[in-house]
Amino acid sequence: MTSVVNRGLLAGAAGTAALNAVAHVGTVVRGRTADDLPGQVVERLSDRFGVPVPGPKSERSNRVTALGALSGTATGLAVGVLAAAARSAGVRLPAALEAVAVGAGAMAAADAPAVLLGLSSPGSGTAGDRITHAVPPLGYGIAAVAVLRATENQDHPVEPATTRLVLRSAVLGVAAGSRSSLGSAAPRLRSAGSRSARLGALAGVASELALDKMPFAPPRTSRPEVAVRLFGAVTGAAALSRGERRNLALPALAAVAGAALGTWAGAGWRQWASTRMPGWQAGLIEDVTALALALAVSRDASGDTSGDTSGDTGGEH
Repeated sequence: MTSVVNRGLLAGAAGTAALNAVAHVGTVVRGRTADDLPGQVVERLSDRFGVPVPGPKSERSNRVTALGALSGTATGLAVGVLAAAARSAGVRLPAALEAVAVGAGAMAAADAPAVLLGLSSPGSGTAGDRITHAVPPLGYGIAAVAVLRATENQDHPVEPATTRLVLRSAVLGVAAGSRSSLGSAAPRLRSAGSRSARLGALAGVASELALDKMPFAPPRTSRPEVAVRLFGAVTGAAALSRGERRNLALPALAAVAGAALGTWAGAGWRQWASTRMPGWQAGLIEDVTALALALAVSRDASGDTSGDTSGDTGGEH
């Protein structure tokens, strides 16, 4: 974990330096005033939370500018750590695509506060403005990915995901869409891990199966519930991929698609069954189906599966 954080901080620092350099070059070339949106975010947050920035007008303005710059640096470091964590989990993309993805993540993280506070809106400005706005984050992505790849341990290379792994991840995603805890619990229940870990996973599943039958259970298609189910699906795909030391990118996408299918298919089943059988019976049928699917595709996620090399779907070695 320490290695992931250290690599992420290095990548984030390199990416932030590249982003600032590209932004400054753009200011020199175009001759426009530097973006003061981070400072506006600081002022808006200061007003909203009633925590004034101290000092007379000139000093206050300098402090606001500095706080905006510091927030940008913190965002850059945080995105670097997240990118390192994603690679550590097994996500591998072609270099160019990875740089674009990391840069887009940095841009989204930097813009989100301004959008949420009503200081900016996605897609505003001319096409030229939007392109100019996207170039510095791309510089961030290129620099950050270069550092992550240069500092990566090559002793345990990640192999491309097999078609079989992608399909297993999709099926586990369907199960997680039905019962979110199965995403992470099923691989643990089928693994050779500690007994306490398996008991904890079993307890989590049992709790969800019981709560699902309660009248106060939230609708599974609400945003928080959907997010939990998608997260559970990706967690399960990560466990399956990690057990085989394979690229997580395609299995994660398959798991998300499966979770979406499982979520809305399960909701449709319960609605259809509501006029034909008691709710607890419909829920029990769904429980058994989800458990059977999850356990069927969650063989030992910690075992050596190096012999399973058929059906590679491509990716970085």
